[in-house]
Amino acid sequence: MPRTPDAPREDALRGRLVDDPNDIAAFRALAEVVRRRAAGVGPADPLTGDPEPADRERAENLAVWALAEEIAGNPRAWYALIELARLSLADDHDGAMRRLNGACERDSTGQAVAESIRMLREAGQPGEAIGLGVGHWNPKEHVVEAGRQLVLACVEAGRPLEARRHLEELRQSSDQAGAAAVAVELERVVGEAEAAHPQG
Repeated sequence: MPRTPDAPREDALRGRLVDDPNDIAAFRALAEVVRRRAAGVGPADPLTGDPEPADRERAENLAVWALAEEIAGNPRAWYALIELARLSLADDHDGAMRRLNGACERDSTGQAVAESIRMLREAGQPGEAIGLGVGHWNPKEHVVEAGRQLVLACVEAGRPLEARRHLEELRQSSDQAGAAAVAVELERVVGEAEAAHPQG
C-alpha cells in the first residue's frame, strides 16, 4: 500500500506517543490525521458525490477509537482512556465512567482528573464530573487545574456550597503560587454562584 503524504508526520506523532503516551497535543494531531483519512470512506451522496455525513462521522470516530485503543494498551497511558470515554459516553455511560476512573488511577499528577472532569463538563454532565473528582482529587498533591475543574463543575451543577468547600481545599495545594492565581478567578465565579443560589 503506498504511503500517504501524511505518513512522515504520522510516524513522527506516533514516535512522540511512544515516548509519552499522554502527549495530548500529539494525540490530537494524530487523531486528526486518522480522522481525515477515515473521512474518505463511506457511500457517496448521489447528488453531491460527498460521503454521507453520518457515515463519515461514524468512520472518523471508529478510526479515532482504534487509535485510542491502541495507545491505551500502554499501562502508562491515561489520556487515550479519556478519549475512549468521550467517544462512548452517549452509548455506554457506565463503560465510559469505568474508563475515566481507570485513567485517573493510572496518573499520580492529577492531570487525568482535570481532563476527565473537563470532558464531563463539556458533555453537560457536571454532576458526574463532581462524583469523579471527589473520588480521585488529592488537593495537596495534584495539579491545581484538577481542583479548578472540580470547583467549576460544582458551580455548573448549581452547588455553590460544595464549590466553596473545594475552593478552600484547593488552597492546600503544594503549588501555592498556582493555587493563589487560580483562586482569584474562582473567588469571583463562586461568589456569583453563591449570590444566585443562596441555599445551595
